Amino acid sequence: MGSPGLLRLRGVVKRFGSFTAVRDIDLDIVEGEFFTIVGPSGSGKSTLIRLLVGMDEVTEGEIWLRDKRIDKTPANLRPTCMVFQSLALFPHMTVGQNIEFPLKLRKEPQDKRRARAEELLDLLRLPRSYYDKRISQCSGGERQRVALARALAFDPEILFFDEPLSALDYRLRKTLEKELKDLHARTGKTFVYITHSLEEAMVMSDRIAIMKEGRFEQIAVADEIYSAPVSRFVAEFMGEVNLFPLSAGADGRIASDALSVRPGMRLSQLTPGSGGLLMVRPEYVRLAGDADGFDFSLKGIVHGEYALGSRIQYEIETVNGMVTVEKLREDRLTATEGQTLVLGFNAENTHFIGEAA
Repeated sequence: MGSPGLLRLRGVVKRFGSFTAVRDIDLDIVEGEFFTIVGPSGSGKSTLIRLLVGMDEVTEGEIWLRDKRIDKTPANLRPTCMVFQSLALFPHMTVGQNIEFPLKLRKEPQDKRRARAEELLDLLRLPRSYYDKRISQCSGGERQRVALARALAFDPEILFFDEPLSALDYRLRKTLEKELKDLHARTGKTFVYITHSLEEAMVMSDRIAIMKEGRFEQIAVADEIYSAPVSRFVAEFMGEVNLFPLSAGADGRIASDALSVRPGMRLSQLTPGSGGLLMVRPEYVRLAGDADGFDFSLKGIVHGEYALGSRIQYEIETVNGMVTVEKLREDRLTATEGQTLVLGFNAENTHFIGEAA
C-alpha cells in the first residue's frame, strides 16, 4: 500500500454548540489504500469527511497530510477532492467541459485540457465522443463516471467519496462498486469512502472503520471485522448474527441458559468468573439429528423460510428468541414450518465478545 501515514488525525473533535458530532478521533490512512468509513445515520461519518476535505473546521485536534498540518487550510487549497452523492455536475455544460473545469480554473491551455479530458474518458471507459455530450443526456452511471473523471482532473492526493452510489439502482450500484475498486487499483490514488452500506464497504475496501456516536468502534480488514467484532454493535452491524449469553464459573465450566454445552468444553477467551456473548454467524449453524458431535446445541421450531438469491435463510424460534440459519440454495433444509429441530455448531466457528464490549 505504500508508505504509512499519508493522512493523520490526532485528537480530532467537532462540536456543534453543545452537541459533539466527532469525538477525539485518532487515525492513520495509508498512502494508496481504499479506506471506508461505515456507520448508521447520525454516527458522525459525514461530519468527519467534511473535516477532512475542509468544508468544516475542527473544534479541537490536528489533521496532517504527509508532513504538513492542513486543518486550518481552506478546502480549495488542499490537494484533495470530494465526489458527492449529488455529483454536483454542471447541467449546462458538456461532459468535456465538466471534466475540464478544474483545469480551466488553473488556466491550463485548451489543447492540454482537451487531451487530459480524453485521457480521463478512456480511464473511466467512456467513449471519446461523449466529450460534446450534454450532461442531461447521460444516464446515472455515465454521470457517475463523469464526476469521477472531473475529480481525477484535479490530480488530488486523496479522493473523498460521500455515499456516491446510494441513489443508484441495485444492478448499476454493483457494477460501479467493481469499477471503483478497479479504478483505485489502476490510479494508485488514496480513496476515502463513506457509506451506510456494509456490502459496498466489504466489496471495495482495504480497511473498514465502523463508526458509532462520533467514535470508531473498530478499524480492520473486512474479514476480521466480520469474524472477530470487538462489540455487540459491530457484530450486529456487520450482518445477520446469533448472540448467546455465556459465562464461566470459578472452575472455568461454561454455563448458558440458551445453549447445551458439551461437557468439558472450554473457551480460551472466557476466564473463570467472567461472561459475555458467544457469536456465531448463520452460515455456521448446522442441523443436527442429535446434539452429539457439536460443542454447542439448542432446540427450536422452524418459524419462517426466506429466499435470498443463492442463499436460503431460516428463522428458528427458541425459548430465548430467534436464531438465524443460512444455507446455500442447493443445501436447503428439508424441514417445514412448525417442525422442531436440533441445531448445533462448534467452538472453532464462534467468536467471544467479553462483558466490557
